[in-house]
Amino acid sequence: MKGQEMTKADDRLIFLLFTAQQKIRNYLNQTIQAESIKITVPQAGILFLLKGKDGRTMSEIGQLMGLDNSTVTGLADRLEKAGFLKRNSNPNDRRSSHLMITPEGLAEALKVRDVLHEANSKIKEGFSDEEIDCYKRVLRSFFEKFETGKKNQGLS
Repeated sequence: MKGQEMTKADDRLIFLLFTAQQKIRNYLNQTIQAESIKITVPQAGILFLLKGKDGRTMSEIGQLMGLDNSTVTGLADRLEKAGFLKRNSNPNDRRSSHLMITPEGLAEALKVRDVLHEANSKIKEGFSDEEIDCYKRVLRSFFEKFETGKKNQGLS
């Protein structure tokens, strides 16, 4: 009976997932602050996408990151105010604009990239390549199992 109780307690996958996510978020925020980095991880996500393909629209970024338009707008506004991106009006659609990463934005994104690489290494510590592959397979399965449209295809 006690073994069954232990199994039930350990089988709280949602609790474990959300708790792990919060631990990682706190770690990243503290590390970013300690490194005097001026952007957040979600803001870095936008800059990473622009680094890969400059001139994306906010709608495109929202779809790739699984964020709504108002969230992307707020993140982009703060990045623009800090000088990390600029907006160019879309000649084909006056309601949208293309976001362009600035040299300062690229430099800041590279600082965050180093923090993320370190965190990825910490996550992998003590696990075999096969275990890491299984972990990634489980996480990627969420994109299919819980897809609500095309939004949850995020960054890898």
